Amino acid sequence: MKRFYSSKGQSAITWQSVSELAMKVAITLIMTGVVLSLFSGYVHAKDKKPNIVLILSDDHRWNQMGFMGHPWIQTPNLDRLAGEGVVFKNAFCTTSLCSPSRACFITGQYAHKHGVKNNITPWDNKNVTVLELLKKGGYKTAFIGKWHMPGHFPQLRGVDRFITFTAKTGQGQYYDCPLIIDGVETQRKGKYLTKDLTDYAIDFIQKEKDHPFCLYLAHKAPHGPFKPPQGLKGFYKNKDMDHLLPKWAHRYAGMCNGEIYGGVLWNVEAQYKKYCALLTSVDRQIGRVLDELDRLGIADNTMVIYSTDNGYLFGDKAHFDKRWAYEPSLRIPFIVRYPAGIKNPGSRTDSMVLSVDLAPTLLNLAGLPVPDNMDGKSILPILKNQSIRLRDAFHYEFFKDFPPYTVPGIDAVRTEKYLYIEYNHSRMKPELYNILNDPENENDLMKTPEGAKVLPKLKILLDEYKRRKYHG
Repeated sequence: MKRFYSSKGQSAITWQSVSELAMKVAITLIMTGVVLSLFSGYVHAKDKKPNIVLILSDDHRWNQMGFMGHPWIQTPNLDRLAGEGVVFKNAFCTTSLCSPSRACFITGQYAHKHGVKNNITPWDNKNVTVLELLKKGGYKTAFIGKWHMPGHFPQLRGVDRFITFTAKTGQGQYYDCPLIIDGVETQRKGKYLTKDLTDYAIDFIQKEKDHPFCLYLAHKAPHGPFKPPQGLKGFYKNKDMDHLLPKWAHRYAGMCNGEIYGGVLWNVEAQYKKYCALLTSVDRQIGRVLDELDRLGIADNTMVIYSTDNGYLFGDKAHFDKRWAYEPSLRIPFIVRYPAGIKNPGSRTDSMVLSVDLAPTLLNLAGLPVPDNMDGKSILPILKNQSIRLRDAFHYEFFKDFPPYTVPGIDAVRTEKYLYIEYNHSRMKPELYNILNDPENENDLMKTPEGAKVLPKLKILLDEYKRRKYHG
């Protein structure tokens, strides 16, 4: 074996030792590079802005979930979100109708400000959405699902993927619903809408997993007419209905989507069970999204928010549908899961939050400024301290709808204890309820000693809200 010699002629290094030394150096350099690469990736992941997944359903009554104590509805994935996040027990929409409420969510503004006052009001393309602002802040963005704008297709700036329903279908249909996919009308024969939208949502997550992204997934379900997917038809057929419907549920008649409901013509219990099956279908698709976030390893850095556009009246106060300012109509489910930012997962808060709080929350989360014209407030502080209170009252507004709906214009104030309602240009008299003692709004306090005591302050507060509404 050839040797190298020192200047003193003594044996020093063999080819074998040189090779071994070179190999050790190479391995050291390679491992150092790997470690640095991994560390760089870790820093990148740690510094990466949080992803956002907003899942919005339609007409979800606030207490229709397993974790809320429902005796038989199956919502394991919503239950999981509640167990891993924060449940907002006092969450409300500021107007209880599809299109106006959804506009409130994405603009952070009341309906009187963004201008969408009912389901046929055109969207003002000058409006700025939270998706547009997030896009400018470096996010990939997607709007997938319902808005309910029949005849008026909204133009959204700052959206990388825009999938919604055609102007003809308006709010969509459960089976074979055609979609506008990035401006192209596409037939979806053989597809069930809730799953179809979720398929597109998961595809977006997979493609954008390496960038900060905001996904807005807006379902039609469980909005009527109640048509569950094949696997859930009759799913709750034999379930007991004891105490699940208000006492007025079998004594009312109303109109919704051109269909007359009431008495013998409409079996309330059967429709309620279909409604619950639709909620279970939404829950299963939520599970698919959560599983994909886990599979991709991005769940910890992703805020998932579940809510709905408005509540639902199933015979409450002899009313069906929504629109009215009563508690089941304006109260909504609101759950936030964000492992990287929630201090006490599985907790609940009494803090009063609103649909208009979503947009400023997402901007706050992304480290972006919140425009002064947004009416909402960021709920991020509540995720770390559930005792924080953002407000002790809010304004509910509803603009007079068109036939066949006969609901007048409404302005109401909801405090932590009372609900005071005024009707605009209507013969209907004001109403006042103690929410804590009378959550179903059955006992009007207007002509009682309690009502006389609290009414003056409530009227002053509502007058101030109305002044802002009509005069800025």
